[in-house]
Order: sequence, then structure tokens, then C-alpha cells
Amino acid sequence: MKNYQGVIFDMDGLLFDTEKVYMNVNVEIAPNYGIEGMTHDYLMGVVGLSDEECYETYRRDFPEVSQAQMDAFIKDGHERVTEVFSSGNVPLKPGARELLTFLAEKEIPCVIGSSNLRKFINLLTEKANISHFFKGTICAEDVKRAKPDPEIVDKAVALLDLSPAECLMLEDSLNGARAAHAAGVDVVVIPDLIQPNEEMKEKALAISSHLSEIHAYFE
Repeated sequence: MKNYQGVIFDMDGLLFDTEKVYMNVNVEIAPNYGIEGMTHDYLMGVVGLSDEECYETYRRDFPEVSQAQMDAFIKDGHERVTEVFSSGNVPLKPGARELLTFLAEKEIPCVIGSSNLRKFINLLTEKANISHFFKGTICAEDVKRAKPDPEIVDKAVALLDLSPAECLMLEDSLNGARAAHAAGVDVVVIPDLIQPNEEMKEKALAISSHLSEIHAYFE
């Protein structure tokens, strides 16, 4: 087993149980903006995409909705998600705090590498009192291309001041696994809403069922 010196954490679906929050908000408000058919099943198809990619997908799949309506829908969704996140009631994924505490005790530096917006990342980590575990964050505002492009992972590796071979990335999505693989970083996938397919299994070092299993890579 490699001697990893740093860890890159995805956020949505890996550190926090947020994917259901986005889905529930979008399903609830979509009819208010003339968007019919935005169901939970439909939204499973955009899990792991950046905000920009989601917007482009919605515009393609709901051409009957005007740009003004779609923009208003996105704005309302962001505001409602911010309210939920501000409540402090978004749970950490099981084992997340214990893993972060364990890595801190081992003096293994950690960063967040997420396609999400910095305001959401900061809000969630501050409310959960885990910001201090991270050396920094690479997010949507820091890159030109979201996952599966490796840019986020490349910059996270640079932030850790390590080589790709010295880093381990933790992900829940196929796009995250693709990004890590392209960056030459070993990735362990802990699936959230979407179960691993063959490509994910090929690109991942391992598929784990729980964050507590990650301790073994540092013992």
C-alpha cells in the first residue's frame, strides 16, 4: 500500500449529504417556473455536474422554458439552498468527522476539491465546525473546467504541495473518479446516490462502503 501524504475530499455526497437537498429544492420549485418533468429520477442524471453544466442541461432538456424563467429558477434555487445550509441541519456523511480527526492526529493535510461554489463550501464546513481540518479549498471559482476535467484535482495537489502519487482522493461520483484518474491521483469511491458502474470500478483504486474504511490507508 502506498504511503499517502495528503487527502483531497470531494464535498457533495462525500462529506455532506447535500445531493438530496438540491433535488428536493429543485423538484419543489420547478413548477413555479413552468418546468414540468424535473423529477427526482431526472435529477439523478445531473448528479456530479457543475452548476454551469446543470444549467446547460436544463436549457437543453426544457426548451419551452424561457431563459428569464430558467435564470429565475436557478436564482430561487440558490437562495433556498442557502437557507437550508444556513440552518446547520445538513448532516455530515457518516464517519466524516471521525476520519478528519484521525487524519489530523496523523498530521496528514487535507484539502477540499469540489465543483461547487465557495460560498456553499464555506457555509457548510463552518456550520459543521470542520473548516479547521482543511489546508484550503479548490472550487468552481478557481478553475475554468469542472470535473471530469482534472484541473480541480491538479490544483488541489499543488495546494497540498505534494506529487499526485502522494495524494489520495475521496469521491462519490463518476466525474470525480474520472478527474482524479486523469490527474494521476489514486481515488477511493464511496458511492452516494449512484452506484458504481464498470468505468468507475476501473478508474478507482477501490470502492468503499463507508468513510471509516479509509483509515486503513494510513495505518
